[in-house]
Amino acid sequence: MADSLEKSQNQQLAEYIMKNLKKGYTPDALKYSLLTQGYSRTSVEKAIETANKQLALEAPKMQEKPHVKVTLVDDNEMRQKVAEQDAAGAGPIRRFFRKIFG
Repeated sequence: MADSLEKSQNQQLAEYIMKNLKKGYTPDALKYSLLTQGYSRTSVEKAIETANKQLALEAPKMQEKPHVKVTLVDDNEMRQKVAEQDAAGAGPIRRFFRKIFG
């Protein structure tokens, strides 16, 4: 009975902490406030830990966006690069087309 009462009090404190963290209060400010209201240090720390775990579950998953690098090349630059590849020998694309078309 006392164990379930402690769990419900811990959950109520955790909900209070979550609500106020969302408002912008810091965990230290909430901890100080609850300690001055008479809550025990261990119950406040457990409630903060519970609140942090619940907030972590609610947080959206971060997905990295791919970085796309775009380089503009004008026709003259492209012709020059192709000519350099021709002078250096057959590149992989040229070898591919030679295999297909003889």
